[in-house]
Parts: sequence; structure tokens; C-alpha cells
Amino acid sequence: MKKIIITFLLSAGLFVSCADLEVTPTSFVTEDNYFITQDDATASVTAVYASLSIDPGEQSLFGRNLYFLTDMGSDYAAAGVSATNPQVRAMSSLTHDATNDRVQVAWRQIYNGINRANVSIDNIQKVSGSEVIKTRLINEAKFIRGLLYFQAVRLWGGVPIVLHEATSINLGDLKTNRSTADEVYNQIIKDLTDAEALPKTYTAADAGRATSGAAKAILAKVYLTRKDWPNAIAKSREVIDGGYGYALFEDFQDIFTKTKKNGKEHIFSVQFEPNQAGNGSSGSTFQSTSFTGFTATEPADIISDVALFYDIYAPGDKRRDVSYAKQLLNPTTGTLYTFPKPIFKKYLDLSNLATPGNVAINFPVIRYADILLSLAEAINEQGGPTAEAYELINQVRRRAFGKPITTPDAAVDLSGLNQSTFRAAIQEERKKEFVQEGQRWFDLVRWGTLVTEVKKVTAKNSVSERNNLYPIPQSERNINPDGLPQNPGY
Repeated sequence: MKKIIITFLLSAGLFVSCADLEVTPTSFVTEDNYFITQDDATASVTAVYASLSIDPGEQSLFGRNLYFLTDMGSDYAAAGVSATNPQVRAMSSLTHDATNDRVQVAWRQIYNGINRANVSIDNIQKVSGSEVIKTRLINEAKFIRGLLYFQAVRLWGGVPIVLHEATSINLGDLKTNRSTADEVYNQIIKDLTDAEALPKTYTAADAGRATSGAAKAILAKVYLTRKDWPNAIAKSREVIDGGYGYALFEDFQDIFTKTKKNGKEHIFSVQFEPNQAGNGSSGSTFQSTSFTGFTATEPADIISDVALFYDIYAPGDKRRDVSYAKQLLNPTTGTLYTFPKPIFKKYLDLSNLATPGNVAINFPVIRYADILLSLAEAINEQGGPTAEAYELINQVRRRAFGKPITTPDAAVDLSGLNQSTFRAAIQEERKKEFVQEGQRWFDLVRWGTLVTEVKKVTAKNSVSERNNLYPIPQSERNINPDGLPQNPGY
């Protein structure tokens, strides 16, 4: 997709900091003088997508900032010595509070994307052009809004629901109170259900846009999170049986190979290009924070415990050496360098290790393996493992060991498990499959095992039940203390 940023001057005032400054605006870009043509509508939705990957002057939401909450706030990732920001180190040790800037930035970025979606949804219908295209663009914006609210409700619980652009600059009019988690989920389901009307596929020029399959896939995860097993099963099967052409890559490495972006396993990915928007910290910074060069210096993002997360892979499991690197070939010297501790590898551009920077590898928000494992989990939770559930998890395992994906293989296939041991097997596969993909914290919270698992990491033993949610940012509560009550423990 084209990388276009539209800055809407009217943003949701509740979600930005306020200062004692009065200015008289002399000109505005408003919906009345902007939304005229179909190109305007398309550009506005491109700006909605851009909220996921671009935040000039800050690490973007899916480019690393969400990682602090969903990965570093879990058990397997930690802050290395190169992470000098005390706010980041607090996230790593789970000693953060409501003033933590990473939490505040995540809130701002999520609501910035929601506000952009609201502007598009409210105004696209008035432009001239194809009704089919306008409806599609509105549903794309609804998909992103639903996805962002899904992130928000899992991170903070009930959050304010804002569905329309701001039309006033009066602070009192802009305040929006927390809704219940159920109310937020109902809105998510409504947005994603509308987005199910999106096209199944696009031409190559529009690769990366949300599809009906992506809407169904996120809906399946919504139902799984809510423990609505029948709907999770039904929606997952719609993704698998819907004729979308989704399948596992035969080689696990292909998921993170930049020449195979938006492939058959990628249901929805956040799109990244090198040095996006011309700002070195606005796109994906995973490579530069995972790899500091061929030195013994720890990167900013590191594995928390080698024994718990690197050594657990069985011999022949290819996921270990795609997720982590113990050795890399130095392209300058031609020597094989061994790191003191395995580093994260999924987002390294192996063709450009000499100048690590803003990496061009997409971030997989949801991929086909996730749907297979989600369906297997929901089937098991509804009544124990079935032949279908075994086949789903075993396809993921066969690919992990380089076996033909749909051919039974006694050497790697699971069998003979009860509901409890199958549940444990699903949890183990997800731990190995989705390293650094923004899944781990959500999984642990959903399973009710966050405290138990995180306590196994010595440096994170301050974890407690409060960590099943993040604090409402204090900057937001300062604006609306009564309408934004704080989460327990903060």
C-alpha cells in the first residue's frame, strides 16, 4: 500500500495531553473541505493503516511499542543492557506504574488509530465515487478500529468507546468514561462482523489490506479470548474452509522472509518498509533493538532465560533457529560469530546485517498457524481432544520439524492425550511458535497462568495478579479522574 500520512487536526481530545495554551486557529483541514473525491477517501483509510506502523519521533505501535506490553511484560523477553530507558526497564521487571511512558504511548497510539478510523467512517459516504469502493473503505476502517479495540480491552479491560470524530474543542464535551469490557467486546464484534463483507483478496497493488478472512480470523480470536468455544470453533472453520487459499508455509523461515510478504500463511500483517516515512524510529525497530552487531554487548531486547525458552526445543525443531540466533555469519569478515546468549532473530534482515536499521519485514498480526491452534484449543476446551484437534496441532508440529504438513508422522504427531494434557500441549506449541509476535502476554492472561509462569523468571518475580491488566495512564486520569477509575493494584 502507498505510505501516505494524513494528519487530522481534530483528534479525540480525551486522549492527548493538555497544556495551558490558548491559540486562535487561522485555518483548518476539515471533513467539509477534505472529503471530496474517492481518492480522498482512499488516502484517509491509508492513514488509518499507517497508525499501526508509523509514529514519527516514536517507535510505532506494531513496530515495537506494543512489544513492551505484550512480550517484555511476559516471561520470555527482557530488557538487555542496551535498554537504558528506565521506563523500559520497569516494564521488563514488571515494576511499572500508571506514569510509565510506554503504557501512555501505547494508549495514545491505539486511540490515534481509532480516531483516524472514526474520521474515515464518518465522512467517506459523502464523497463522490463508487458505492462499492466507499463501502469497502468504510469496512476496512472498521476492521482496524475493531482490531485496535481488541488490543485495548485485553490490555486495560473496559476502556472508553469513541465511535465518532471530535466535533468540539471543549474539554468537557470530549471526556468519555470507561465502558465495561463486555460493551467493548460487543463493539469489536460489530465492527469485525461488518468487516466480514470485505473482499477475499486484492490485486498485488493492494496487498496487505484487510480481507474478509482477516475479519473472521480476528473474530475467532475474540471468541477464543471470551471462552465462547462454539463461536470460536465456527469462525475458525470459516477461515479454514472459506476458500481463501490460506495454508502453512512449508518452511517456517518463510514467514519472516521479506521477499515472501503477504504470502499464503499471512492472514493480516502490518506492512513495513525500510526507513518508513523517512524517520528512523517510526517504522519497525525490531532489528536494531534485537541485534547490536557482532559484539558481546547485549541488545535492548533479549531472551529472559535461556533454559526456559531456548533449550526447550526438541532436536530438529526448526522454530528455534528462526526465532533465535546463537550464531550468525558476519558479512564483513566472513566468519561465523557466536553470541554469548541467543538473540531474537525473526525480524533480522539477514541480507543486510551490516547496517541494521528500520527493517522491511512485516509484523504478522494473525497468521494461519494461529487459527489452526486456536481451533484445536477451542475444540479441546469444549469437550476434549478429537481427531480434528489432533490433526490441527500436528500440522503445526510437522511443519516445525520439516515434515510433510498433511502426512501423518508418528515421530512428531501427538496422540493419546486427555483434555488436560492436550491443553498443556497447545500451550507449549504456542510458546514455541509465536516468539516475539505479540501473543505471549495475551495467551498467559487468557489461560490464567501469567503469575505462575512469569514467576519462573527470577528477574520478574515481582509479578502479581495486578499484571493481568495494565494501568490506565495517569495522564488520562488527570483529565477525567472520575470517568477513568484505575485498575486494581496501581
